[in-house]
Amino acid sequence: MTKVLFVVSAADRWTLKDGEVHPSGFWGEELAMPHKIFTEAGWETTIATPGGRAPTLDRLSMSRTAGRPSKLREVAAYLQSIEAQLNSPKALDQVDPDDYDVVFYPGGHGPMEDLAVDPVSGALLTRVLASGKPLALLCHAPAAAFAAQNPDGSWPFTGYRMTGLSNLEEKFNSFGRKAIWLLEDRLRDSGAHYVKARLPLRPFVVVDRNLYTGQNPPSSERLAERLVADVNTRTAA
Repeated sequence: MTKVLFVVSAADRWTLKDGEVHPSGFWGEELAMPHKIFTEAGWETTIATPGGRAPTLDRLSMSRTAGRPSKLREVAAYLQSIEAQLNSPKALDQVDPDDYDVVFYPGGHGPMEDLAVDPVSGALLTRVLASGKPLALLCHAPAAAFAAQNPDGSWPFTGYRMTGLSNLEEKFNSFGRKAIWLLEDRLRDSGAHYVKARLPLRPFVVVDRNLYTGQNPPSSERLAERLVADVNTRTAA
């Protein structure tokens, strides 16, 4: 059985450049839909967070602006069905990535607050990327890559084609204009080859070697489906 590790932010806020603390957490669709797709594929799922703290759902991700009412109902119902798992995650520093076949990071603004500077997550990302196992980062989750570092101090993701929430998409939210840094800019500045869809808020997935990235919440299902297809193809070979 394929085993997938979800690494989820434990942050419940995002601190902006004017000092404002914006309530945040993980984005509902970005956790629920991949988790559902993996479970339906017969995969075993584990959720881990920094310190083993129960993750916080970003309420904005369940608002009318976040998607179609039918999709929001589906996400809400699925999150409720895995509530026990969400409330009792593993502590990230107690996780051995060698125990898993796939590692998946959902987004939301939470990773901008905690995973972007978390050395445990950074070490895990460095190790998984080097292992060749599928590693997936969705929407804001590529921010976690900034905590990764090779033994020589270099950035493991240098030269990788990656996507993530674009500057334009971030600025659709008024508070996004007050970000201390923008994901697209920082990925480029750090040495990634950032790419994005021609139009904002459209599903867009990039695969470079064993690194899978999705641009935004609408990319959640496409990213998960691509992972399932690729892992099943590899397993059948």
